[in-house]
Amino acid sequence: MKRLFDDIRGMSADEPILYYNRYTGKIESESIYGEEFLKFTYGNPLGKLALSALVRRACFSRFYGWRMRRSASARKIKPFVDRYALDPGEFVDPISGFEHFDAFFVRQLRPGKRPFSESPHELGFPAEGRHLAVANLSAYEGLWAKGQKFDLARLLGSRQLAERYDGGAALISRLCPTDYHRYHFPCEGDAGDPELINGFLYSVNPIALRQRVAYLWENKRCLTILRSEVFGSVALLEIGATCVGSIVQTYLPGLVRKGGEKGYFRFGGSMFMMFFERGRVIFSPDLLEHGAEGREVYARVGDCCGNVAGKSKRLD
Repeated sequence: MKRLFDDIRGMSADEPILYYNRYTGKIESESIYGEEFLKFTYGNPLGKLALSALVRRACFSRFYGWRMRRSASARKIKPFVDRYALDPGEFVDPISGFEHFDAFFVRQLRPGKRPFSESPHELGFPAEGRHLAVANLSAYEGLWAKGQKFDLARLLGSRQLAERYDGGAALISRLCPTDYHRYHFPCEGDAGDPELINGFLYSVNPIALRQRVAYLWENKRCLTILRSEVFGSVALLEIGATCVGSIVQTYLPGLVRKGGEKGYFRFGGSMFMMFFERGRVIFSPDLLEHGAEGREVYARVGDCCGNVAGKSKRLD
């Protein structure tokens, strides 16, 4: 772990964001949507003034979301799809069928495009994007930021919950604007009511988090406890971010199926976190390997991210 924190302390906003792509088997550099804006806002003194005065506030994101729901924004869809090499064949609706950019942003995918394993002992990625595994939260001192302490109690809004998951594991899923923005249940279980924890809307891109990891628990977020017979009590946490108009829950509290839709984020980058009690889950080998280096792994929603402890297996 010491190597991880030493690497993090040397990071700056100008360094590329590298991640491991599970499907190509290569370490790749992220193409960042709005990169110059992020670097100015979080790395420039004038930008930080704008951040404090306006960008972090809900009114800024509401205004940007309003722009993305105007019919004129539909002309941005085709260039966006082309630039980021998205596959329109996966979409339920054709590109011409979206009335505005936000409708495209919360698009649904065709059935079968993101299947979840039927095995109750396998855990599926709840969201699409870049994922960071933390195998042991009690040995976890900080991430992204320069040695700053990770405050689980503030993040979950409860010291009691922090004690429950201390020593357990976590999976941090970061969704970029280019990703599919609906999130799903990683396993079956009994889902409680969502609890809204209000806050600001800072970016959750590493460019921002390298400067100050506390943005995570200062942001608006939504907490749900999922009780699973296999994986125990699982805390599911959605975190809003700059330009995310809202976190929308589409599920009904009660028994939920593995892979069932839980909700979606409106326009902007965002983050989904899962927390497990000690000894409940073993993450996939690529997540453990790259997580130990502080490196994210790109993977699609539904793919296997781990197994119940005692039933782990290697991915082919």
